[in-house]
Amino acid sequence: MQKDESVKAILAALFVLVLWSIFISIGYLVTILFQLPEKQELPLAARVIGLLASLSGLLLFVWLIEYRKPVDVLISSYATFTKMLRRVPLDERIGRREPLVVKGPYRYVRHPLYAGVLLLASGLWLWFDYTPLLFTTLLFLVWFNFVVTPFEEKELNVIFGADYEQYKRRVSKMIPLPRRSDSSNRSAC
Repeated sequence: MQKDESVKAILAALFVLVLWSIFISIGYLVTILFQLPEKQELPLAARVIGLLASLSGLLLFVWLIEYRKPVDVLISSYATFTKMLRRVPLDERIGRREPLVVKGPYRYVRHPLYAGVLLLASGLWLWFDYTPLLFTTLLFLVWFNFVVTPFEEKELNVIFGADYEQYKRRVSKMIPLPRRSDSSNRSAC
């Protein structure tokens, strides 16, 4: 791996860690501000579901890296965040060299990384029964659905063109839904 790619991968990883830290801090702040209980005394069944959701999120990450190298994921994340924050033209690759991947978890959702993060975050909230993690999960949900994904979808349309449009019509964004063939149902999560 070239030095430039290493720097981009490290910066992307740091950005993700900072984002987690900010969202967890906001979760703590909201919990304190609204004087919410730290724990909600969830039943054991909910906590077991949380454990299973967390494990599912981790398994999704493992499955994802069978089809995309972690460094490629980090570099594409770096490119997307750089374009978002610095208003770089969407067609600039900024180190992105991966092809359009449509197999493995990408057969079921267009953004398996984000789905995995949401599974992991919601699972941790339920498993540990910790109120700040509920708000962390909600912030990730808002971040992915209303900030990152809309921007990245535009970017991928520019990079991959008609192939991505066709893929987008067939595969749901983050929640695996039955396959669709008509274009009237394109905005599913």
